[in-house]
Amino acid sequence: MKKFLSILVLILGFNLSFSQELLATVQVNAQQLGGSNTQVFKTLEKNLRDFINNTSWTGKKLQNFEKIKCNFAIVINERPGNSSFKGSIVVQAVRPIFNTTYESPLMNLNDTNFAFEYTENENLIFNERQFSGKNLIDVISFYVYMILGYDGDSYKVRGGQPWFEKAQRISNNSQNQNYAGWSLMEGPKTRAALIDNMMKPEQNTLRNLYYTYHRAGLDNLGKQDQSSAKKIIFDALMQLKTYENSFQMNYPVNIFIDSKKQEIFDIFNNGNNANVNMNDLKGLFVILSPKDIDSKWNKWK
Repeated sequence: MKKFLSILVLILGFNLSFSQELLATVQVNAQQLGGSNTQVFKTLEKNLRDFINNTSWTGKKLQNFEKIKCNFAIVINERPGNSSFKGSIVVQAVRPIFNTTYESPLMNLNDTNFAFEYTENENLIFNERQFSGKNLIDVISFYVYMILGYDGDSYKVRGGQPWFEKAQRISNNSQNQNYAGWSLMEGPKTRAALIDNMMKPEQNTLRNLYYTYHRAGLDNLGKQDQSSAKKIIFDALMQLKTYENSFQMNYPVNIFIDSKKQEIFDIFNNGNNANVNMNDLKGLFVILSPKDIDSKWNKWK
């Protein structure tokens, strides 16, 4: 168990002061641009960190140990204008597992359609009723509410619904604003595709899985006898068969697999798996994540 708990812990340095619901780190990397004027990117990094941590996203004030640890890593590779930037953003979040020191990855995605406007030292203020006009606040706020939604679903059956609804409102406000990533027409892995699919009734199987997998499964893996928790996790994962014929076009399922595959491999690569059908589990993940057949699924006993 000690080996399992030490794997996949997301190591983040967090600013613990003045925060509301999140403990976020932010990194802005603009090395591809060259040049020596890096102050604007340092300022952007600090402004975003303060914006995420100091905004009251849900109206709740939480103790530090209750807050969600997350990370926003921005890579800027173009500067079309003095205050215009293009690049990508990686968003990660973790959830603590009861009675352990382990933190389970809730969300890990790379959004490569990130363009925005930013003037050094400008005030970043979120208004859920309208598009900001610059896309920076909108993208960050969208992912904040996605993180809150995933976290809520992991503690209560579809408990993230209020926060997914806010993410969808941001997405709707951002339509037709000449910024990439908000249109369903752009492909299956846009922000619009993520939240629109997440809110569909047919996604309830996946959303219910988040609760069962985390609350009934992972939260009980700290017990000496892991067999019942593993069986719960196995049964939850087998629900993914619902999506095996359509998962390639299902962004929320893709995010679950990408975020969880190492963790899932580690859970069933250690200890007693007598209560689960490893052939069935292996067969499913060979379909859902074929690029990991040799590195993971073929190594299961």
